[in-house]
Amino acid sequence: MCRLVRARLRALVCGVRGARRDAGMVTSEYAVGLIAAAAFAVLLYKVVTSDAVSAELQDIVKRALDARM
Repeated sequence: MCRLVRARLRALVCGVRGARRDAGMVTSEYAVGLIAAAAFAVLLYKVVTSDAVSAELQDIVKRALDARM
């Protein structure tokens, strides 16, 4: 009985140690996600500040302000 318990504990401890080896992957995945989000933000900023989109947004705001209530 004691050997069985020791074997199960050893398997659990080895499993936890194995999981710790992959802990660095979370950091690298987070970094890649952060870079992708920053790139998307730059792309979105460029699109919104372009002349065509800026003119459309100004037109929408102008029509909203000129609307009768």
